[in-house]
Amino acid sequence: MLQRMIGAAMLRRGTYEEVEADTSATKQAMLVVVLVSVASGIGNVGVGGVPALVFGLLAALAGWSFWAWITYFVGTKILPTSETHANWGQLARTLGYAQTPGLFKVFGFLPGIGPFIFFFATIWQLIAAIIAIRQALDYTSTRRAIAVAVIGFIGYAVVTGIVMAIFVSPIMSR
Repeated sequence: MLQRMIGAAMLRRGTYEEVEADTSATKQAMLVVVLVSVASGIGNVGVGGVPALVFGLLAALAGWSFWAWITYFVGTKILPTSETHANWGQLARTLGYAQTPGLFKVFGFLPGIGPFIFFFATIWQLIAAIIAIRQALDYTSTRRAIAVAVIGFIGYAVVTGIVMAIFVSPIMSR
């Protein structure tokens, strides 16, 4: 698992292909998401304490699952190529491992440099996710993977915003 995390963080296409093909790696990908969520929570330690950390963990798992579904849907139904053959699990595994650079968010609490590290890790995660999408959907074009990521993110943001407005805002305003 550690070698795969390093390969994913180093943006190695072969690592994403390996993870995509290994159906037993879904739980490992979920563990990566959990580790990154905890690292992000520690990096944001001053923004809500333990309740925010617990909520962040649950939101990260739900978000990862939904992000895998929406990228699967967009990539296989809206923007497929003749070579596109994928299922939800392949997207879940590759996108889970693509979160690996987020481990650096643990340093987000550092005065001065922390926000820059957090931002850099987020951009790194985005690039890794685009590579994960490209490999899982068997695309030859990175542009198509970017399009899937953008279209998928719009859907993800809309649904997440609705969920936050309905469920989270009333709880947090108490």
